[in-house]
Amino acid sequence: MIIQAKKITKTYYEGIENRKLIVLKNLDFTLSEGTIVSITGLSGSGKSTLLHILGTLDHPDSGQVFFKGKDLSTFTEREQAYFRNKSIGFVFQFHHLLPELTTLENVAMPYLIKSTSYKESLSVAEELLGSLHLQDRKYHYPFQLSGGEQQRVAVARALINNPDLILADEPTGNLDPKHSQELIELLWSLNKQFDTTLLLVTHDLTLAKKADEAYNLIDGTLQPFLCTES
Repeated sequence: MIIQAKKITKTYYEGIENRKLIVLKNLDFTLSEGTIVSITGLSGSGKSTLLHILGTLDHPDSGQVFFKGKDLSTFTEREQAYFRNKSIGFVFQFHHLLPELTTLENVAMPYLIKSTSYKESLSVAEELLGSLHLQDRKYHYPFQLSGGEQQRVAVARALINNPDLILADEPTGNLDPKHSQELIELLWSLNKQFDTTLLLVTHDLTLAKKADEAYNLIDGTLQPFLCTES
């Protein structure tokens, strides 16, 4: 087991009336190592919030998240930042590439934070880009890349520190069907090649059902999706 969430509750207050909105309610969740798991649900149901809590980008009002048995709530902010850099790869709907950096530099950034060696970081990034068939784009800037290429670069950036877990939030949300399929095939192949655990949030029900396990987030809790297929 790589992730275990216990009794996670998260509340927001919105509007001029400060209306209370409970998006996660005593939610329990476990994620087995090496699996692909999908979470779907209506817009605003709390899918992204859950992903951010599991990745320590946000914190629950109550409850605990354990990563390989370690309670993440006991980590200092510095320890959480180190944990995210070392153990988690994030892929978002919007790729968040830095426009002033080349493809190679964007991919190298998380490794540079870890190693402080610029030369080594670029070398590792270049090798990774080659394995993802992006080497001929290494000196291109984000505006020179297609949407599909930008998202593949974002995946490469998420992978460079060889994370235990990839958290993907609507990774195909801004892609056309062709590039969506290419990205799906890439993520599934990475899971098989590196045994990387993948947790993805998606509105795409076809994609959700491809996962080893699929859940629907309803009324603040996770419920099994109607059918799954590998």
